[in-house]
Amino acid sequence: MGRRRVRGRDVSGILLLDKPSGITSNDALQQVKRLYFAKKAGHTGSLDPLASGVLPICMGEATKVSAFLLDADKRYQVRCQLGVRTATADAEGEVLETRPVGVYKREQLETVLEEFRGSIEQIPPMYSALKHQGQRLYKLARQGVEVEREPRPVEIYELTVAGQGEDWLDINVHCSKGTYVRTLAEDIGDRLGCGAHVSALRRTAVGPYGDTMLVGLETLRELKEKDMSSMDTLLLPIESALTQWPDVDLSTDAAFYLQQGQPVLVPHAPTSGWVRLYEGNRSFLGMGEILDDGRVAPRRLMKSA
Repeated sequence: MGRRRVRGRDVSGILLLDKPSGITSNDALQQVKRLYFAKKAGHTGSLDPLASGVLPICMGEATKVSAFLLDADKRYQVRCQLGVRTATADAEGEVLETRPVGVYKREQLETVLEEFRGSIEQIPPMYSALKHQGQRLYKLARQGVEVEREPRPVEIYELTVAGQGEDWLDINVHCSKGTYVRTLAEDIGDRLGCGAHVSALRRTAVGPYGDTMLVGLETLRELKEKDMSSMDTLLLPIESALTQWPDVDLSTDAAFYLQQGQPVLVPHAPTSGWVRLYEGNRSFLGMGEILDDGRVAPRRLMKSA
């Protein structure tokens, strides 16, 4: 029996989608994939249905670098609803508790926020995609089951007050991968003594990507009706996701052997870590890693190269 032929276009690049609130990240991904009629596509880290904002969609060969964006730091704008704790730590969950909200001066808020800056540990929420004995935690939570979770280290690079009202607090967060913003808001509410949950959430940056070049689903639908080829011009080059790593330029011979899977010696290359690989004509080949002996080994090579 022959293999089933995968339908779709061989389109490669990264789309910076402005994910709307109210749908899952996978729903957004599938809509983009259908609109582009792309053979292969994946997103780079889920946003809750409540959340909107930056969701990079990797298509074709770009899926090979999606892990780098999964590991990248993120930025969020968060509205914390004070005085109400919910089962999911956001507005979609059942209300568990209400408490009176005090009058919090900026100095008091600053003292509390300082406790959460830098290296901290978070206990992952039950309503998360982590697994316990093969089952997603959120599935167990929906059955009323709660299991013990180990604290996880995360890094909060920046945490600032962006606005304040009688029963709400807006914060800006710059954090490492694996940070649960819902848990952060809930913990801040606990320290204030009133409890809190996330009532609005927008991701404003993922790694090198900010929110200045975002494309909405409606824009894609309009472009597809007029001229599908113009949609491809919205795709960013694959190497744009990898700006934090140094470049290594290879000679034609070195590029040939590297593309055969062989490590090569490159004069003046970095001494350790990952690198972006280019052939002499500045054609992007993919990602490599410096071995202990100084040679450059291929790790994530692009088929188009």
